[in-house]
Amino acid sequence: MRILLAEDERDLNRIITQKLTDEGYSVDSCFNGRDAIDILSYTDYDGVILDIMMPGADGFQVLKALRDRGKTTPVLFLTARDSVSDKVRGLDSGANDYLVKPFSFEELTARIRAMTRTAFGHADNRLVVGDLVMDCGKKRVSRGDREITLSAKEYSLLEYLMHNAGAVISRSKIEDHIWNYDYEGGTNVVDVYISYLRRKIDDGESEKLIHTIRGRGYVIKEGGKK
Repeated sequence: MRILLAEDERDLNRIITQKLTDEGYSVDSCFNGRDAIDILSYTDYDGVILDIMMPGADGFQVLKALRDRGKTTPVLFLTARDSVSDKVRGLDSGANDYLVKPFSFEELTARIRAMTRTAFGHADNRLVVGDLVMDCGKKRVSRGDREITLSAKEYSLLEYLMHNAGAVISRSKIEDHIWNYDYEGGTNVVDVYISYLRRKIDDGESEKLIHTIRGRGYVIKEGGKK
């Protein structure tokens, strides 16, 4: 999942960015609302975390600019303002959730999972394709009775494919959602990580789940025998 974090408290911004990165998220961050509006005008995200009180433009203005463009990207407000009226205003303005500072990181990640799960149309934290099961809450992946150990980036890629099970995802779209602006790897990075996943998920299995669609990208689905 690719997340944009707009938070003007630099220490908090750095801590959240690092913790989300450690959890396997691809995170871009900025420190004011004007930069957030600019970034959101040309980049799509799976979720946005907005501080309400920011220089340049506040969180409400950033959210309005996002919604005015017709984007339904899930948005979580972070704020020190905890009155009921503030929460109501935040939710009524189009935010998906509202988290009051100070907060636990475990609660933040749970709320991110919840709002992105809803955006993808899933009822719970389990993603299932055939006998492949991902528990997003526990960060656990298994196929049949075999538990699969993945790196953070492998997990993030598999999660994105499973959220979009049955849909062909282009290499460029995978790059945009799994790697942030700071990435300076090779041009074949998607192919490399797909090969890692295939070895861990499909090797030794009679039914292959990860498929290459020539000229278009990749898809995860049941029904592959080769």
